[in-house]
Amino acid sequence: QVQLVESGGGLVQAGGSLRLTCAASGRTFSQYRAGWFRQAPGKEREFVAAINWSGSSTSYAGSAKGRFTISRDNAKNTVYLQMNSLKPEDTAVYYCAADIRLTLALSRTEYDYWGQGTQVTVSS
Repeated sequence: QVQLVESGGGLVQAGGSLRLTCAASGRTFSQYRAGWFRQAPGKEREFVAAINWSGSSTSYAGSAKGRFTISRDNAKNTVYLQMNSLKPEDTAVYYCAADIRLTLALSRTEYDYWGQGTQVTVSS
């Protein structure tokens, strides 16, 4: 099992940047794939970015491509989401997810473990 704790959310003006951090417990986190999802009020949780176990492969939603970067440091059991050029429509609760399989996963149904989320609010 693995437990996930997100941090780094907050209030930022449009055009600003934030870096979200997902800290994982467990010694075998390097064997887990990971992803970031977000959920805005009244909307379904949607995929943002995913990374494979080693960090050698990533994938992004169209809305995140070119602005967000997912990365990981397996020595620190941590996954990051660097968000640049933020827009008001990026406002949501951001969730970190992980799963024991090694390859990329883009669907929320493919993840077994979830953090509690961190709020990101982008003002115009």
